[in-house]
Amino acid sequence: MTHLPNLVLDLGLILGAAGIMTLIFKKLKQPLVLGYIIAGLLVGPHVKLFPTIVEIENINVWAEIGVIFLLFSLGLEFSFKKLVKVGGASSIMAGVEVVVMLLLGYLTGKLLGWSTMDSVFLGGILSISSTTIIIRAFDELGVKSKRFAGLVFGVLIVEDLVAILLMVLLSTLAVSQQFAGTEMLQAVLKLAFFLAVWFLAGIFLIPTLLRQASKLMNDETLLIVSIALCFLMVILAAKVGFSPALGAFIMGSILAETTKAEKIEHLVMSVKDLFGAIFFVSVGILINPAMIVEYAGPIAVITAVTLVGKLVSISAGGLMAGQGLKTSIQSGMSVSQIGEFSFIIATLGLTLKVTSDFLYPVAVAVSAITTFTTPYMIKMSEPLYQSVERMLPRKWKKRLNEYSSGAQTIGTASDWKILLRSYLLNMAVSSVLLIAIVLLAENYLYPFISGEILPGIWGDIATVTITLIFMMPFLWAMAVYHPQKEAQGRIWANRNYRSLIIVLEFTRVGIAILFIGFMLNQVFSVQVALVVSLLIIALLVILSKRIQNFYIRIENRFMSNLNAREIEAASNITHTLVPWDAHLTSFEVTPNAAVVGKSMVELQIREKYGVNVAVIERENRTIMAPTRNERVFPGDKIYVFGTDEQVAAFRDFINEEVVPVQDGRAKEEVGLEMMVLSADSLLLGKTVRQSGVREKTKGLIVGIEKHGKRILNPDSELVLEEGDILWIVGSPWRIKQLEAARQKLDKVEKMR
Repeated sequence: MTHLPNLVLDLGLILGAAGIMTLIFKKLKQPLVLGYIIAGLLVGPHVKLFPTIVEIENINVWAEIGVIFLLFSLGLEFSFKKLVKVGGASSIMAGVEVVVMLLLGYLTGKLLGWSTMDSVFLGGILSISSTTIIIRAFDELGVKSKRFAGLVFGVLIVEDLVAILLMVLLSTLAVSQQFAGTEMLQAVLKLAFFLAVWFLAGIFLIPTLLRQASKLMNDETLLIVSIALCFLMVILAAKVGFSPALGAFIMGSILAETTKAEKIEHLVMSVKDLFGAIFFVSVGILINPAMIVEYAGPIAVITAVTLVGKLVSISAGGLMAGQGLKTSIQSGMSVSQIGEFSFIIATLGLTLKVTSDFLYPVAVAVSAITTFTTPYMIKMSEPLYQSVERMLPRKWKKRLNEYSSGAQTIGTASDWKILLRSYLLNMAVSSVLLIAIVLLAENYLYPFISGEILPGIWGDIATVTITLIFMMPFLWAMAVYHPQKEAQGRIWANRNYRSLIIVLEFTRVGIAILFIGFMLNQVFSVQVALVVSLLIIALLVILSKRIQNFYIRIENRFMSNLNAREIEAASNITHTLVPWDAHLTSFEVTPNAAVVGKSMVELQIREKYGVNVAVIERENRTIMAPTRNERVFPGDKIYVFGTDEQVAAFRDFINEEVVPVQDGRAKEEVGLEMMVLSADSLLLGKTVRQSGVREKTKGLIVGIEKHGKRILNPDSELVLEEGDILWIVGSPWRIKQLEAARQKLDKVEKMR
């Protein structure tokens, strides 16, 4: 009989158990992750009822490959551009949650009598929610189109990046065994530097490679090339001292910006599912049931801390971000669990041998319990909101509503803000690339030239010359390039600000000289380095035109690659604007949208979907309260006001591929303003149509509170009365003019 290697036997046992548990958990409509963990528990060394795997070490290698594919797939769904579009609300919520849960986890570990490292890793485990579990729960409950779901997706995106940072920080802490602020700062800066280098170089090179080789690639070659790129980045990350998982995540996020992203994601899905199953089964293999029974008390405490801590922290972050009570509570109830990243952090502690054996099974047990509770927490979110709203004093609710409404505005950026932001971004990108070129020259180019071609001073000169040639475009960008000429020109037109512009220009040139001098000082004396630096700056000015053309080609190639793929948002990331369920949402009209070329009266948007079109942005124009004859053009940004259901129906109508834009800038400030009609208001006794609000403010009355009753999208024949509260979408200063006109009339009458 042919002898089978133990690895094949173990793999067959693992996949067989995982397959059976998959069928059972599918039937029970429970997350497959829990089925995999239970399968691992059953075939692990601690349960003797079933056959047991033989070589756990080999399975751990397969599990590590599983982590690589899990994070590679997560990177494909991540996209750095998606992170930029997350917006301030989700970032604030994620930041508050991570800080609070890190502290709660650490304090809980300390109160339980655990060691410092166990407590620190517990904080890291509790701070990251499960993307897989939440997305699955949202799908099953049909809430992905709700506005709180959009905020939760944004929180998860930020948490993914925070999880990568935590892995680096915890690894550094595990090695140093103390809270060394300097080492932590170095680790963060090192991570930021390599993330920037990998992203810039990856976006410049990889989409170009895939595009040039597209004719040669079928599904098989694309899969092989993608996995090869993934493992190449894994090796590179390990070489510079980071975890292999980080490299997989980075390569996934780079490929997410390419036009092949969706196809790669589809091709890799089966491989990810296979190795992901092995990883989660290996999680179950390491669980000792006796240890779970022994630590049942701590598990119950940590579960309670997770459920309550995440609910409170996310809800508080949502309120701070002006998202309203209902949306904040719904978001908090949705993320009250831990998952795959928590397993990875727990595994990291075991691998580094800095955490106790009990921490891993405790984390898995807490994850299993909170996974089961997730759907019920989401279902209970609205009843909890209603209970909290009933208990809150009227004054508190009014202040929360006013703060929520006031927090949502769409404003313009000043020329100074535009200029400084472009300067800082330009300086940061140029600095990162220049430092990367110098490091490559020092570690690879110089040893090769001096050791193999030109030893001695001539080798030094050759190395410096080649390095400077590669640095030239980015030195020019740092010292000479003006990325925002129009904004700078408008500022320069004001004589009072010219001195500040001159200071900025000299600062840029000075930093470029420091870069050149620092590199030359490695070979020449300080005096020689300074003189050569000045000569190089002069050369940059003389050859400015040629260098500019070359740099512009590089920049155009990068931006072309970066924008090659239209990002399709998973859901609306919207904001709560009023104390009911209506909210303001913006959509970008694609060229092939069904609404293009049609007028408002033809579309009958309000009649069919119940939403009001409040604003249309078109290139350099802002069309406030568009008339019935206004037509829709490609590229228009349409702001509509309605409930979750109305907005979801309208989104399907306007374009299935339309991307809700959360953080776009309007040419004129747009906001939601509240107006209370007093006894002497000019609007009393008039209908909505007769009030002239649309004509006077370029705004739209989207809601009225009358006698305690809320009326969404009121009828145009509704008569306005004293005490009515009007909610108007439009230009705040125009809306305020209504009240100013009444006060002016009062003064005239008094003078009479």
